[in-house]
Amino acid sequence: MAYSAKLLLLLSMFLILTTFSNVVEGYKKLRPEDCEPKCTYRCSATSHKKPCLFFCKKCCAKCLCVPPGTYGNKETCPCYNNWKTKEGGPKCP
Repeated sequence: MAYSAKLLLLLSMFLILTTFSNVVEGYKKLRPEDCEPKCTYRCSATSHKKPCLFFCKKCCAKCLCVPPGTYGNKETCPCYNNWKTKEGGPKCP
């Protein structure tokens, strides 16, 4: 009985660690040279590519993070998400 309880605990801990490792991956810091390809993908679905790329690269250079996907998911990069314009709108695409 003690053996199965230990095995269950070990399996539970493994599942929790696996879950958190996926969350931590979203906060991984980029190197400055990684900004160009990440921003190119981030801005690939917009019709306003030039301003999107400009601001995305600016935000990436400061935050060293670009949210995954072409839209949304900003919560994975708090610095990128919280940087605002003078008017209070989002600075980063």
